[in-house]
Amino acid sequence: MKRLCKIREIQHAIYQTEHLFNEKYGICFNEGALLCILSEEVKPLTSGEISDHLGLSHSNTSKVISSAEDKGFIHRELGHDDKRHMYFNITEKGAELLKSIDCTILEIPGI
Repeated sequence: MKRLCKIREIQHAIYQTEHLFNEKYGICFNEGALLCILSEEVKPLTSGEISDHLGLSHSNTSKVISSAEDKGFIHRELGHDDKRHMYFNITEKGAELLKSIDCTILEIPGI
């Protein structure tokens, strides 16, 4: 039972950390991870590729993409060879935000 309680404490601490991160930077951890992934890739990625990188379902990935896109941190473009495919890139605004994030100051409360 102690392990279960400790897992709950860790989960709560991570939730608090993400909340503070969101307040400071205006994005959630998944949006931050999305920006990291897109900034490290030399080519635009499809939502399926992003889903694989993030380890999220396609539905959750779609929500993260939409949120980051609405904030102007990423943009989509049609595929050149196949217009049915959408590809995603990080914008200058997204790259600037990513550079401003200082993860060394993030602390997990209570751990």
